[in-house]
Amino acid sequence: MLNNLKKNFTYQAVFALFVFLTIWWLLLYFSESKTGYPNYLFGVVYGTFMAGVGTIIGFKTVKYWGGIHSVMGRVVLALSLGLFAEFFGQVVFSFYNIFLGIEIPYPSLADIGFFGNIPFYFIGALFLLRASGGHLNLSSIKSQAQIVLIPACVLFFSYYLFLQNYTFDLSNSLLIFLDFGYPLGQALYVSVAILTYGLSKNSLGGIMRKKIFLVLLAFVAQYFADFNFLFQNSRGSWYNGGYGDYLYLVAYFIMTLALLQLNVKSLKKES
Repeated sequence: MLNNLKKNFTYQAVFALFVFLTIWWLLLYFSESKTGYPNYLFGVVYGTFMAGVGTIIGFKTVKYWGGIHSVMGRVVLALSLGLFAEFFGQVVFSFYNIFLGIEIPYPSLADIGFFGNIPFYFIGALFLLRASGGHLNLSSIKSQAQIVLIPACVLFFSYYLFLQNYTFDLSNSLLIFLDFGYPLGQALYVSVAILTYGLSKNSLGGIMRKKIFLVLLAFVAQYFADFNFLFQNSRGSWYNGGYGDYLYLVAYFIMTLALLQLNVKSLKKES
């Protein structure tokens, strides 16, 4: 899937950044440090650099598709804006920790970015369905089953692991909205991506199917990163530089690769 990218300088630079951040995280994680400047610094660097680099790559890739005048241009733009929303959330998160010297609350201003990622990814998934040539035949029993069962399975997983024993704090309606809105919104875009992948077997000779798979993988990684944050935060076990931060790093890295893979130049080479 990534054969064409491996010789690409941008890919090599992104991969080198990912390896560097992984080694840094391993050293930090096994040092058992859970508070302090080193933990906060890692959050600043991985969040702003990986998500930021991915956003820049995405915006440049939009131009290769003729901007928003093409369906694929709108796909890449929506995914790039989703990654930019994560970048914004990470910057705010780090600002609280380093410059204000306080643990950022949840919910907070950072959730404008973190939660704002969801509608952009959902829109991107819908445009990707259209661009891949996949069409839902709503009169088909199979299509109807997919539309219902895929989101239901994702939501059941979220409910079983996180929301099953959920305690409602009626004095904090925003908290309740985000706790339920994160898994629900992510279930939607993950479900659309799964449907798109399943319906894209014959799209451009299967080329788009490979690219859709990488986007789907990025969506799933983002889902698990956000789900884990909610899970850890509800139990008071989240800390900067922990395995939760690494899940976010992986999600940003995969989406960056997906945006690179959606570059029209690589598509032409493969075709």
